[in-house]
Amino acid sequence: MLEIKNLHSGYNGLEVLKGVSISLKKKEIVALIGPNGAGKSTVIKSIFNLTDITGGHIVFDKKSLIGMKSYELIKEGICYVNQGRTVFGNLTIKENLEIGTKHYKDSKKIKELLEKVYEKFPVLKEREKDYASVLSGGQQQMLVLGRVLMQKSKILLLDEPSLGLSPILQKEIFSTIKKLRDEEGLSVLIVEQNARKAIEIADRTYLLEDGKIVLEGSGRKFLNNKKIKQVYLGGRY
Repeated sequence: MLEIKNLHSGYNGLEVLKGVSISLKKKEIVALIGPNGAGKSTVIKSIFNLTDITGGHIVFDKKSLIGMKSYELIKEGICYVNQGRTVFGNLTIKENLEIGTKHYKDSKKIKELLEKVYEKFPVLKEREKDYASVLSGGQQQMLVLGRVLMQKSKILLLDEPSLGLSPILQKEIFSTIKKLRDEEGLSVLIVEQNARKAIEIADRTYLLEDGKIVLEGSGRKFLNNKKIKQVYLGGRY
């Protein structure tokens, strides 16, 4: 569904990614883990054309994404959720959700999508008239994921979704991500510093170090890998 081949990219002449190749299949969760500064977020930003790409290919459904505008990528069904849970604090929850439906002409369809979001996130229904700025971090993350559903996305690019959340809320968010894959058919590429949780929910995981993929495989392979246990899982699992 999405294939990155030999990607070289960075910022202002500084090369961060040095020949990265990653694939994402339909209804698959792929995790990208690694140390700070390895280039994890740069991979996702490159897909959304927020970096300087100097080589390689990014292909979605046999179409090159390189050079496409953000609104064109959204129309293709690609949704990017960056760090910090971007919401519009001066708009209500309902207004935030409806932002993702401006290209729909059928008001009935918008209503159906809203009900679908409220079914998955009841707290958003309860507080639909509240301003987004008063929501907790976990509720804001739910709002962001709700907006993804409103946009009827095919691919979800998630950059550190658990950042700043309590362990309980982290567990809830990761569970929601799995449900989006299982129930909505979304393909998910997740960049996550919490390696343990990322490996647990992923069908496959890539380890990125110094701008290069150094290991790739299923959860079991990663959990049994000595380096992963010692460096990324605190020596135990």
